[in-house]
Amino acid sequence: MELLKKLTEIRSAASDESAMAEFIIGYVNENAGNWCVTPKVIRGKGFQDCVVLVFGKPRTAIYAHMDSIGFSTGYDKELIKVGGPQLIDGMSLVGSDSQGEIETEVMLIDYVRGSRRVEYVFDREIDRGILLTFKPNFRETDEYVQSPYMDNRLGVWNALKVAETLMDGAIVFSTYEEHGGNSVGFCGKYLLENYGIHQALISDITWVTDGVKHGDGVAISMRDQGLPRRTYLNKIIELARASGVKYQLEVESSGGSDGGVLQKSDLPIDWCFIGAAEDNVHTPDEKVFKYDIECMLELYRYLMKHL
Repeated sequence: MELLKKLTEIRSAASDESAMAEFIIGYVNENAGNWCVTPKVIRGKGFQDCVVLVFGKPRTAIYAHMDSIGFSTGYDKELIKVGGPQLIDGMSLVGSDSQGEIETEVMLIDYVRGSRRVEYVFDREIDRGILLTFKPNFRETDEYVQSPYMDNRLGVWNALKVAETLMDGAIVFSTYEEHGGNSVGFCGKYLLENYGIHQALISDITWVTDGVKHGDGVAISMRDQGLPRRTYLNKIIELARASGVKYQLEVESSGGSDGGVLQKSDLPIDWCFIGAAEDNVHTPDEKVFKYDIECMLELYRYLMKHL
């Protein structure tokens, strides 16, 4: 879990993913020589902060978003949400501005008629527009890992572990997922036009709900706010059954991912969200069971061979 711990410590709020992208590039450069196939790395102009890896003759692309939720500093010590963080009084946030490193806390102030103002507690005013993220706090037991930003550092971890044995496929490390979606459109278009890739798997983390439990294996999402094409979904479920990997089926009415952005684009790309489930969503205490993580990695490796 050392790699996962490192990933959770990198500040990468939506719109500010460059540090995560540089870490991934460094990791690939250091480790790809030991992988089954050394990938072509695509980045730079036209790709913003995204990183795309192409292995062999790809048929399917994995999408893993690099960004996280957080806060922007506004006027008079106000905090403005980036994405959808839960509001918990006293949460620790970190960042940096022109005067140096910052460690602050969230303070919730209730107003008349139920409105609420969110402020930071600090001994000076922080520069406007600074992005603040949850303070790293990685915890591990025999059964689970718990940390800020399991969503989606675990999805990134999964993609990097799949890369070790991947012969044919592509991996997209995307941006902005937590704040409206942005980059999967142009990355998907590039892979479609240059490699003919019409299939996608979304390496992301879902939620523990009434129907999705810790310890029951990786979740294959049959739907959330988006609705995968049924023929493709059925194929994935058939392959999952054949793989012998433990999985559970998710059916939700809300929530979204990079897959939803693909569905709303004009690209003929099939997608399916597959990921482990977490408790304490969008808080500093996101919790995922190790068994479900193992199932997630095993199923992705199987699907990338057989899709």
